Amino acid sequence: MSLLSGPDRSGVPASAGGELCVQKHVDYIKRLDTRKDELEYWLTEHLRLNGVYWGLTALHLLGHPEALPRDETIAFVLSCQHDNGGFGAAPGHDAHMLYTVSAVQILVTIDAVDELDRQSRGGKEKVGSFIANLQDCSTGSFKGDDWGETDTRFLYGALNALSLLGLLSLVDVPKAVGYIQSCANFDGGFGVRPGAESHAGQIFTCVGALAIAGRLDIVDADRLGGWLSERQLDNGGLNGRPEKLEDDPDEGGIADRPGDMVDVFHTVFGIAGLSLLRYPGLKEVDPI
Repeated sequence: MSLLSGPDRSGVPASAGGELCVQKHVDYIKRLDTRKDELEYWLTEHLRLNGVYWGLTALHLLGHPEALPRDETIAFVLSCQHDNGGFGAAPGHDAHMLYTVSAVQILVTIDAVDELDRQSRGGKEKVGSFIANLQDCSTGSFKGDDWGETDTRFLYGALNALSLLGLLSLVDVPKAVGYIQSCANFDGGFGVRPGAESHAGQIFTCVGALAIAGRLDIVDADRLGGWLSERQLDNGGLNGRPEKLEDDPDEGGIADRPGDMVDVFHTVFGIAGLSLLRYPGLKEVDPI
């Protein structure tokens, strides 16, 4: 998911669903790194780099890209890098595909990707090599780290980051496309791996990867569109798979559903959803 340049869009009147409290959401995101005396801050350390990306993206969509200090953000990202080119969730954490993707996305978002060549361990090529080495040449799938778990999230992340770095040629894209095809189901959706049930999250990663690879032609759009349209519940919310609840406060932030605790993950995707619905005042988001 990235930002699009160009004029703001306007399609959904603010009165259609209440007012978006922009400044409260901005303040909520800015406060997240000041809560170091709270247990929750340390229990979520394994999501720190992802959280920076989610918060940064939300701030850009809200029209406040300057709310996070650029130099400090760059320094934190680079402090998470390992000698093998990959990035961990925070300094001292193991390198993983998901954190490496977030690191690349953050640097691209703040126009600092060249810092990889100036300050990082081995430059962009080293990062690209870390990602490429996680591809299984026999199946086209990607694992998240040296321990070997495969997931279509990792495949999408690999193509996403490598395309942003201009290094997509480092991996076997046709083989990756073939693996995505093997994850397709009779209902038009995609699972986490071959034989797994369709899930909206995995559909996003598979369709996103196919878009990057230029192979959306293999998607059964009518069947998939039908499955996705059935994810909306009577209350207007959407679930990720059949028979599940929908996923969607005064101090800002957005929760997965009414009454639940807010968090930065659901905040960015809630705001991104409003952007896709053309909520007035938000920047346009590229869903891929």
